[in-house]
Amino acid sequence: MYFLTGWPRRLLCPLKSEEQPFHVQPSSQRFYFAVLSETQLSVWFSRPSVLIVSYIESAKASSQFGFYQQAEWKQDDSMIAVAAANGYILLFDVVGGGEDKYLYEPVYSKGSRGVKVTPGYKEEQCAPALSLEMKRPIDLEAPITSMLSLQEDLLVSTADGYLHILHWDGVSNGRKAISLCSVPFSLDLQSARGGLCLDLKGVYIRDMTYCVTLDGFAVVLNDGRLGFITPLANRITADLQGVWAADVTDGTCVAVNNKYRLVTFGCASGSVLVYSIDTTTGSMQLSHKLELSPKHYPDVWNKTGAVKLIRWSPDYSVAMVTWECGGLSLWSVFGAHLICTLGEDFAYRSDGSKKDPINISSMCWGAEGYHLWVITSREETALVENMEEAPAQTQQAGILQFHFIKSALTVNPCTSNQEQVLLHGEDRLYLTCGDPTQLPSSSSESPHPHNLPHGGEGSPPHHPSSNSTSQGLSTLLGYKHWHVVQIHSTYLESNWPIRFAAIDTAGQCIAVAGRRGFAHYSMSTRKWKLFGNITQEQNMTVTGGLVWWKGFVVVACYNFIDRQEELRLYLRSSNLDNTFSSITKLHSETLLLNVFRDMIILFRADCSICLYSMERRHDGPNPSASVELLQEVSMSRYIPHPALVVSVTLTSVRTETGITLKAPQQACMADSIILNLAGQLIMLQRDRSGPQLQEKLPFCPPVVLAQYVENVWTTCRSNRKKRHLLEALWLSCGEAGMKVWLPLFPRDHRKPHSFLSRRIMLPFHINIYPLAVLFEDALVLGASNETVLYDSLQGPREGRESLEGLFPYCTVERTSQIYLHHILRQLLVRNLGEQALLLAQSCAALPYFPHVMELMVHVVLEEEATSREPIPDPLLPTVAKFITEFPLFLQTIVHCARKTEFALWNYLFAAVGNPKDLFEECLMAQDLDTAASYLIILQNMEVPAVSRQHATLLFNTALEQGKWDLCRHMIRFLKAIGSGEMETPPPTPTTQEPSSTGGFDLFRNRSISLSQSADSIAAGKFNLTKTFSMPSGPSAKGSDRWSKDSDCAENMYIDMMLRRHARHLLEHIRLKELGCFSAQLGFELIGWLCHERTRVARVDDFVMALKCLHKDFLWPFPVIPAGSISSPFKNGHRRTVLSQHLLKSQSADSLLNMDTAPPQTVARNSNRTWLDGLGALGPTEPTEMDTALSHGGPQTQEAFLSPLTNKTEECSIGSATDLTETSSMVDGDWTMVDDNFSTLSLTHSELEHISMELANKGPHKSQVQLRYLLHVFMEAGCLEWCVVIGLILREATVIKQVVNFLDSPEVPPETVQSVRSGLLGVDAWASTDCLGYKPFLNMIRPQLQKLIETSVEQIQPEAFLPGASNSKLAEPQPGGPRAEDSRGPVLGLALPLEPPGGLGTEDGGVPEEQEEQAVDEGAYDCTLS
Repeated sequence: MYFLTGWPRRLLCPLKSEEQPFHVQPSSQRFYFAVLSETQLSVWFSRPSVLIVSYIESAKASSQFGFYQQAEWKQDDSMIAVAAANGYILLFDVVGGGEDKYLYEPVYSKGSRGVKVTPGYKEEQCAPALSLEMKRPIDLEAPITSMLSLQEDLLVSTADGYLHILHWDGVSNGRKAISLCSVPFSLDLQSARGGLCLDLKGVYIRDMTYCVTLDGFAVVLNDGRLGFITPLANRITADLQGVWAADVTDGTCVAVNNKYRLVTFGCASGSVLVYSIDTTTGSMQLSHKLELSPKHYPDVWNKTGAVKLIRWSPDYSVAMVTWECGGLSLWSVFGAHLICTLGEDFAYRSDGSKKDPINISSMCWGAEGYHLWVITSREETALVENMEEAPAQTQQAGILQFHFIKSALTVNPCTSNQEQVLLHGEDRLYLTCGDPTQLPSSSSESPHPHNLPHGGEGSPPHHPSSNSTSQGLSTLLGYKHWHVVQIHSTYLESNWPIRFAAIDTAGQCIAVAGRRGFAHYSMSTRKWKLFGNITQEQNMTVTGGLVWWKGFVVVACYNFIDRQEELRLYLRSSNLDNTFSSITKLHSETLLLNVFRDMIILFRADCSICLYSMERRHDGPNPSASVELLQEVSMSRYIPHPALVVSVTLTSVRTETGITLKAPQQACMADSIILNLAGQLIMLQRDRSGPQLQEKLPFCPPVVLAQYVENVWTTCRSNRKKRHLLEALWLSCGEAGMKVWLPLFPRDHRKPHSFLSRRIMLPFHINIYPLAVLFEDALVLGASNETVLYDSLQGPREGRESLEGLFPYCTVERTSQIYLHHILRQLLVRNLGEQALLLAQSCAALPYFPHVMELMVHVVLEEEATSREPIPDPLLPTVAKFITEFPLFLQTIVHCARKTEFALWNYLFAAVGNPKDLFEECLMAQDLDTAASYLIILQNMEVPAVSRQHATLLFNTALEQGKWDLCRHMIRFLKAIGSGEMETPPPTPTTQEPSSTGGFDLFRNRSISLSQSADSIAAGKFNLTKTFSMPSGPSAKGSDRWSKDSDCAENMYIDMMLRRHARHLLEHIRLKELGCFSAQLGFELIGWLCHERTRVARVDDFVMALKCLHKDFLWPFPVIPAGSISSPFKNGHRRTVLSQHLLKSQSADSLLNMDTAPPQTVARNSNRTWLDGLGALGPTEPTEMDTALSHGGPQTQEAFLSPLTNKTEECSIGSATDLTETSSMVDGDWTMVDDNFSTLSLTHSELEHISMELANKGPHKSQVQLRYLLHVFMEAGCLEWCVVIGLILREATVIKQVVNFLDSPEVPPETVQSVRSGLLGVDAWASTDCLGYKPFLNMIRPQLQKLIETSVEQIQPEAFLPGASNSKLAEPQPGGPRAEDSRGPVLGLALPLEPPGGLGTEDGGVPEEQEEQAVDEGAYDCTLS
């Protein structure tokens, strides 16, 4: 409602004075403030806040009258009455300074709007020069205790128990005095119960105030009793009657709220009692209390001292309270607590030390409630003085100004049907609307809001969406910042203060109205529109508020020229001018207005309600609007005073909704008028019993719907899917939270039960102050005060602190809250489960619906499980049964349990079911992450054996589904159970997995340099770059994971499960998953394959394996071009020539200087050696060049122009998804080739061949994965798999190497037979089904021939014996690994041996790297170079 912002401002007094001010009193319009010190009366102006005039009493007069004590203004601001200590009333005339006498004038820059020609501009912008003239003093001969200004009279109470009625002119008709003893007091006005109070002797009125709407005086007597005195006749005469407030004897001060007819008394206990006056009996009824709660203020709630002052804001929506011990606290009218300076950053410094609360001697609200003027007590003033030179201290006025921003609802309640929050401060607006993609113009967290630019400079203009009926969630909750719009300074300086503000439904247009005229702002253009003719602006004042309707601003105003109340509609898109407006004359002053669809409702000062219909017409160049009176309804019978009506709303809500199941056209009709009459919500429904006259039906007598209502929200939209929410009425009730008047619908159009009411009022509490309701999204939007401490910037000097040290910097934060769980719970409590289900199903698509369910379970569980008394009818089983209707049931229960303390679990699961059963349900539903959460529950509630059993189930399922993150957690969990680490349950695995499915995430943690490909395979080994960082995840500790406590049975058990899963994957030829599995879980793939070499790692059907790999790795089957028979590339010779041309045309440096990827230096050096020898490879290895140049890595794309295959293999053409990404690059490459390779003169057939090569490559990622697997199978000695992968990669060197190695006596004859038959099978299959493989098979024909010729008898079986001395492998060789590298059977290490006469090892670094690798056998970090 009201929010504190920024730091308070201290006002400086230009006059040097030793006296400190102690009292401030505002004039009726709050433009002037009278400030008293002991012998001085000063008048201050509001904007700018400057001293106008000061009257200093002479020493002689001061000794006669005594020091000043308090002051009162006459209603028309023409006089001030000052009470002096010796019983004198001093009357001062406030006299204008004559023509052109102004203390301050604004200075305009050249070219600004000519404000100076405006009639009366100076009175509105410049502080006038006033003078004070003292009239004859009035001696009342007794100390004055309080004063009160009425229209023509001044009421003064004195310490001798008299009430004096003085005339303001001080001369005519003398004065009257009423003795308090003569006023009869009783408990109510009907009977004289309590009779005359005989103990009024010696009692006087300590404080009093007048309530206009109750026509009486609220008084506090000096003995602490509270009363309300009513004059029986119109004028205050001797006929007075009083009523007591029963059982209160500690009253200290009083204030009244005219709008809500409330009388508030401060008490010595520190609480504020709020009374209403019963209209029938006249007795005082306690409405509610304003007091600090021990929950939120445990240190100070009972240490505040007596209430010192209560001040209601000018719009009567909030009350500010201060106590004897200091501090400020702000409450809404019905007790919602908004701000208190006795806690948090207001009370503590950033180092934790406590601050003394600021002590206040007087305070009052400024114009429209934008400022609170506060005078601190004498000691306080000395403390808060600026640390300046000594002479400057005399200039301290001791006046602080606190700045507030307030909700537009406080004065313009018609904005309650919008879904935006609109706050307005003195010179700026804060909005929640706007596109979240826009940069917010400024943040409320910015330390200096007064320097902010207005409305998002520099951000893109926002175009309002076509669907402007409701803003989406993303728009209204997209970001935490406010959209701050600076009000146009030209409008502000002549029309301050801003009194009304309104925003349209789409949140794109804002209108503000100040003292005269109005202005509006467009969010899309970021511009203000002001009246072009300033006279038109100054000749109207907005009286009843303003509202947007279909691009028009609807304004209820008073026309000064015609002296006429009018209703005007101005078109937003045209210039702001009366010629573009539609004007309707009204008979009486409009106090409130509101819009419902195409109808406007006005509440007028004669207590009548008018309904008008509006129509938008397109009959001219600009759209126009016509307004027609539909109906007038007199409410004077029900409304005692027009000022009591807080808001008026037209709505389609009516009580019989449940029966009729309204037709859509009926749902749009204006069926009811809802009035907030001083906190009572009154509804008048149309009377449909008589003849049905369209739109002019009479209204039934009013019905009271609710009490203590501050705001009402309703919408004119309809949505068949969310009828509960859109046809409900939402109420904000202060301390009591919120209420919703919810319609109840029969299910499936059945006839409703006769005993069911059609609507139900449900109360619920929320933690924020509601400012807007998002009807369909089941959200309440609000705002809250936040504070930032800056006291560390300026430490205390000379024992005093600056304002920045005393007060935190205040900001206003956007807040929102879900309320759906409260409503569902209330319905379930009332056995309306069917309605709850309908409502919940309509909201099930909301993104936070799971959270709603959790909250509902959690709140009920906390209440019931911690209750000290047995609950006769517990709600938790009902809630549990309700949630089972939704698929979220399992997640909701487990998430709620995890967020609840362990002690409450038994109670929870007694209601919802056994966690073991719920766990099994999760497994059946394949919801593994939820099942993992249930495992935590089981671990704490069951014995370890049960946990292990369920964990094993989950582990196996997770392995099967490839949920590696979960698998890692399960390994840790199982190990923890085994080692007895039951105290620390594992964390719930995150529901979002890392992107492990896309490719081996082993490449996060392994580094394999693939740039040597063919030649290093030929040389014998993949070059493993040595970056053996361990895989992430709790389980992957490398080799010591198992070795640390390898004797532990749990590790054996886990290892067994992992091996079983690996066997399963290999059996089903799921190599890609096997790679991921190994990488993610740190599984020792090579060691395991060595053991399984002759068992599951065999390949039975090469063709089937090849097909599976093609499918698994998205690798295209090779195709063959029509003219490939005559292709110059078929023997590979031309390709070598091409590479030699390449090397000659560029220097080696320019070829190999790729400085984009530093880690590749090692690879580059080895590249240089084998590139130089490429020419000697001869025509028998046509694919070596292909692979040799193909792996520069993704980083080297722009580095140099290697032969085309370099990039094209990276940007794979194999999968359809890659085509679009690569085509442009490939085109670019060809252009570069044309530039650089012009000497090569590639023919059309050559180009065609190269393009075919590109088409036969798979995705780059797959290529890397296949090469990695090739390396693994090589290491493990699984020759069949090496052949299969060699085939799919079409790597002749791999096939050649395997065939050469098959000669070795260590190879079992079954393997030789398997490779031979497998290759023959592939050849046969290629001949019939896949001709694309034929060129490659032709290329490796010599090896195949050699394999067929090899006689099986040549293999020596004894070579397999462990002690075979004739094995070449037993001795370390220069190109091969050393003997100590052995990690398993020797066979795995023998693979890389070069066959005699083959390629020599060019890279001498391989053996050392392999040696290191063998020692640290663990997870590899494969970074692609």
